[in-house]
Amino acid sequence: MRKGKVIAALVIAGLNVTASANETYKFDPSGSTIGFSVHQFVGTTHGKFTKFNGKIDVDREHLENSSVTVQIDVRSIDTRIKKRDDHLRGPEFFNVEKFPQMTFKSRSVKRTGPQSGDIIGDFTMHGVTKPITLHVKLLTPMNETTRTRWSVMTDPITRRDFNLMFSPAAETVSGISQTVAINIEIEARRAE
Repeated sequence: MRKGKVIAALVIAGLNVTASANETYKFDPSGSTIGFSVHQFVGTTHGKFTKFNGKIDVDREHLENSSVTVQIDVRSIDTRIKKRDDHLRGPEFFNVEKFPQMTFKSRSVKRTGPQSGDIIGDFTMHGVTKPITLHVKLLTPMNETTRTRWSVMTDPITRRDFNLMFSPAAETVSGISQTVAINIEIEARRAE
């Protein structure tokens, strides 16, 4: 009798797991961009990170249970000028030997429109973790389940908040803005 109750409980638990199973999507770097821009004097420098991975777990029935995790290889910074990229990787700025990755891990997901939402999470860069909100917009149809494409916006990041400062003398002469605009577009494919 006791064994029958245990089996019944396991079957019910199994049904519940199946009913709330997530869809998992993995970032496709070939169709994605994690970029940034920063003003310097009268111009703007654009850059991107070319090596990253991420995972989106979607619970379509309860979107608030969805989650996102991202890892970015800081060494992969590309501003199209090798000398500048090497300097940014060095100990005076990103210090990639000590801080090789940036990460984002979501804490909450909230729908804000039919195909948009806010993802609040912890962003870690240069050994500093701060909460940020990603404003996301779904670019693929809602019923698409083999791939997903998102446009992502966030408030500008302040370099000082993450201790990404050159020496005081270099900061004075560089004319580099404290705020960095982020532009992200993610394509992800359904994991098998």
